[in-house]
Amino acid sequence: MSERDQMIEKAKEHFGKLLEKQLARVDKMKAQGDFINYQALDVIKIGICGGDGIGPAITGQAQRILEFLLEDEVKKGKVEFKVIDGLTIENRVKENAAIPKDVLEQIKECPVILKGPTTTPRKGDPWPNVESANVAMRKELDLFANVRPVRIPEQGIDWTFYRENTEGAYAVGSMGVNVNEDLGVDFTVVTTQGTDRIIRAAFEYAKANGKTRVTAVTKANIIKTTDGKFLDKFREIAKEYPGIETDDWYIDIMTAKLVDEKRRRDFQVVVLPNLYGDIITDEAAEFQGGVGTAGSANIGKEYAMFEAIHGSAPRMVSEGRAKYADPCSVIRAAAMLLAHIGYKKQSDLLYEALDICTVTEKKLVMTGRDTGATNEEFADYIMETIKKISK
Repeated sequence: MSERDQMIEKAKEHFGKLLEKQLARVDKMKAQGDFINYQALDVIKIGICGGDGIGPAITGQAQRILEFLLEDEVKKGKVEFKVIDGLTIENRVKENAAIPKDVLEQIKECPVILKGPTTTPRKGDPWPNVESANVAMRKELDLFANVRPVRIPEQGIDWTFYRENTEGAYAVGSMGVNVNEDLGVDFTVVTTQGTDRIIRAAFEYAKANGKTRVTAVTKANIIKTTDGKFLDKFREIAKEYPGIETDDWYIDIMTAKLVDEKRRRDFQVVVLPNLYGDIITDEAAEFQGGVGTAGSANIGKEYAMFEAIHGSAPRMVSEGRAKYADPCSVIRAAAMLLAHIGYKKQSDLLYEALDICTVTEKKLVMTGRDTGATNEEFADYIMETIKKISK
């Protein structure tokens, strides 16, 4: 066997193992039950996972606000908070694991989690190439729906993005193969079951919240097998929701249409594969003030995780500025968490307070430096505002 043939056979073996893992994942999806009913639980245990970098500083403030809003529920024993330390880049590198084993065990004790940002090493960083903690958590807890709302009423923007979370280009993102020094190959994964559940979740959200349009975003004209499957399934499921209008766009033109002041008002619920969702939701967040202001939900049938969508900003920590990091993103995630577990009144209060504190009244300004407020001061401001508007 020639050297080239040996390389090809080795790559085939690698690909075969990936297929085995993905087919096993399909079997698990087929066996899934219904979504968890949080209010039916005796105790709703909320895990607070600070992450690393500025994560603990901002997540701690979001926890204070949650405890304030759920004070009565905590006293009754209905809600319990569990602080989970250890999801740091240092611990992950030490164990050579995306999530240290003991941390993952604690996370799995909590059906709902509020998570701060974590560091994902990239080429040139001083850290080894451990997998993204976010990606690993989505896989471990099967958090298949990443939900990101962007609302700016004065601009006619009210978007909710349903990004598939466990498939696409990220499903085996760290498991590509360098066939030789000249050829590297990565893989994109799409399953019928994974596509069905994310698209159906988007339509169900639209139906439950009075939305009249659901939009699919792909590149099915070029990536015909995987994106083609996604678009075919979208069209199939759309027939079950005759009261909802549908359209589909290619990812490149969709990024342009979000900045089209006339067209962008038409979009309501948008469902899309993993990679495209990652890109376009960051673009969308910029209209709202940037990724530092946006929250994110990661929904599965057994677990739900809510997080800030920005990075861990290690330089802010090294410069002693963590206490000045803007907590708005993770606080918005906390508002989404409240609504998800059945506390809509508290969620609405928090959203209203955020709008007052960041748009209308704006007594405090976050600058990321000592020229602005600390995140503790900002959290205090939000809680004071909640007290005023809830009287």
